[in-house]
Amino acid sequence: MKRSVILPDKEQTKALGRLLAAHFMPGDVVLLSGDLGAGKTTLTSGIGQGLNVESEVISPTFNILRCYFKGRLPLYHIDAYRLEGQNIEIGLDEAIEGDGVCVIEWPQFIEPLLPDDPLQIEIYNRGENTREFVFSCPTDRYDWVNNLPLEDLG
Repeated sequence: MKRSVILPDKEQTKALGRLLAAHFMPGDVVLLSGDLGAGKTTLTSGIGQGLNVESEVISPTFNILRCYFKGRLPLYHIDAYRLEGQNIEIGLDEAIEGDGVCVIEWPQFIEPLLPDDPLQIEIYNRGENTREFVFSCPTDRYDWVNNLPLEDLG
C-alpha cells in the first residue's frame, strides 16, 4: 500500500490525524518520519483529538514517551530523537506492543523495537505550511487508508 496527500496547513494536518484515528484499533503502530518541524506532533495531536483523549497532545521530546489513557483507545506517543546511539532497552516495547495506538516520531533510532507491519507516514515540507504525507505499509494491515477521502482534506 502506498498513497499520498498534500495538505495546505496545520488545521488540515490535524483533520488528517482525526480521520486516521477513527480507524485505528488496539495494537496499531504508526511511524512518523520527517525533518524537524515537518508536522509530526501536529499530526499526532489530531490523532489524539480523534481518539478523544482528554489532555492536549504535546511533544514528548524531553520525556521520550507520553501516555494518554483517557479516550477511545490509549495513545502512546514516543519521540525517539534523543535515543540515537543510546541504549533503547528502557521499556518502550511495552507501549509499542500495548493495548492502544502507538505513534513513534524518529522511529529509525529504535528500529529493533519496531513491529513488522507498522503504518509508515513520511512527511515532506512542500512550502511554508504545506506538507505532503506519504503512507505505506509492508502488509495489507492498513489497506483501509486506500479508502479514506484524503482529497476532501486539502
